[in-house]
Amino acid sequence: MTFLNSILNNSKEHNDPFKHWELNKPLSNDAIKEIIIADIPDLNQLDLEYDGTRAIDGGAPEFREGITSGGKAIKFRCFITKENNKKFPALTKLINELQSKETCSKISNLINRDLSNSYVRVEVICDRKGFWLKPHCDIKEKLVSCLLFVNEFNESETLGTDFYNEKLEKVKTVPYKNNYGYFFTSGPNTWHGMEKKEIVKERRCLQANHVPFPTDQKVKVVLNLKRLVSITTDKMYT
Repeated sequence: MTFLNSILNNSKEHNDPFKHWELNKPLSNDAIKEIIIADIPDLNQLDLEYDGTRAIDGGAPEFREGITSGGKAIKFRCFITKENNKKFPALTKLINELQSKETCSKISNLINRDLSNSYVRVEVICDRKGFWLKPHCDIKEKLVSCLLFVNEFNESETLGTDFYNEKLEKVKTVPYKNNYGYFFTSGPNTWHGMEKKEIVKERRCLQANHVPFPTDQKVKVVLNLKRLVSITTDKMYT
């Protein structure tokens, strides 16, 4: 239970500019290796440019507006799903941990939100030269926003996520350290992004969210509750 152990023993709560937790060593060595080898296209070799969002997944802005000459969509993220999880056994193990009752209960208590009916969504991200992310607040459906850094190429620690106050003034940067990261729950003033900085080779991360809409990974708290109801009902009629 590497992730849970990090929360219990290697985490620190912060309240400025909004409540969040920084995590140290949340990933196993095998999970780090799988994040590094995940095959993600290099947009620098394609006719697409970063636009300050991750919506470029849908192609250039013109393409997303229906103008086919704007450039075709290309995925520069790798979601871990039931179709490819055999390629990522360590990350699948992490997903199982994020689904577990112990982990969900602990996070629920910290963020004061009920995760018992949520789903887990995990994706490998690889940002390269030119990437930046404008200040934004996550959609309310991100019950938990978690980003874990894998810095195996001695990139600058300034490549971490920038956090802003309500005036969009940068307050801090979570350092881009290997096997380090953070999580928080979405809210109206959880402004974060990444200003334009020099990425020499690549900025690899693992994004893990708990969301209310269906994915392949349902949290196991609800399953346990249903099983308990079923057992109780059976006993009532025996």
